[in-house]
Amino acid sequence: SLEEYRDQYQKSVDSPEEHWSEIAKTFTWKRAWDKVVDWDFKDLNVRWFDGAQLNITENCLDRHLESLGDKPAIIWEPNDPKESTLTYSYSELHEEVCRFSNVLVKNGAKKGDRICLYMPMVPELAIAVLACARIGAIHSVVFAGFSARALADRIKDADCNILLTADGSFRGSKVIGLKEIADEALSECPTIQSCVVYQRTGQPVEMKPGRDLWWHEEMELVADSFQAETMDSEDPLFILYTSGSTGKPKGVLHTTAGYLLYATITSKYIFDLHDEDVYWCSADCGWITGHSYIVYGPLANGGTTLMFEGVPTYPDASRCW
Repeated sequence: SLEEYRDQYQKSVDSPEEHWSEIAKTFTWKRAWDKVVDWDFKDLNVRWFDGAQLNITENCLDRHLESLGDKPAIIWEPNDPKESTLTYSYSELHEEVCRFSNVLVKNGAKKGDRICLYMPMVPELAIAVLACARIGAIHSVVFAGFSARALADRIKDADCNILLTADGSFRGSKVIGLKEIADEALSECPTIQSCVVYQRTGQPVEMKPGRDLWWHEEMELVADSFQAETMDSEDPLFILYTSGSTGKPKGVLHTTAGYLLYATITSKYIFDLHDEDVYWCSADCGWITGHSYIVYGPLANGGTTLMFEGVPTYPDASRCW
């Protein structure tokens, strides 16, 4: 109710550490915190839940399995309405994330690595984001509408060693050759050791031996379980670059525990998220709204999130309703 909300708000102002601590206690922690928050705006030093350890994917997936295992976690609506909608339950999503975590580790990924994602709006994008977090790697999602130059700049700035992409993407009536764009970018990115390619459009692509791997083939070679890496509360979770429209793109770094708290609580209260809701954030995962309100926020709340691949005017403007 509005009265309850006002009471919570007032408590957050009067007793912030007690307020945020009560919410954080509902999460799954590997080690409790020594201090809720330590901040110094003069030196821009803010630390949340110092001393604590956790993995954000255990809070988005594992802790829901017993009670919500069969509940839809992601509903995917494809670009073409004639193509079937896909639904992943929490159990199925957990299994896919574990499998892809093993794919990443099999191909040299480790805790602290930076992994770039240049993918269409398919469930595998969310799966890859969560798999990076599960192994302790820092994901850097680049919007799949960006150019080869923009992709290369972001890969080089973050010093990424793995690229996750697709053969192509569907956007309205267009078919976009993502792998071709990625290849152009990678021609000047020597740090990339592996490129895992998801097959979405089926268009012919060039696969570089020793570097390029097919997503579906790699997934067949690995197990469906993966123990989540232990992360410190202030360990980096992801880097997300500004658009570059007003100057050189700047990589914004988010850490783990404070971001989990923020994404969870804003999803729950700003969007009034309830157990029976299906929530659609119409952004792309390449933006911060996509990170927080397609992936982390709804899943941390045990909600159902909708991913839409296409544009709202295709095949015509009646699509939304």
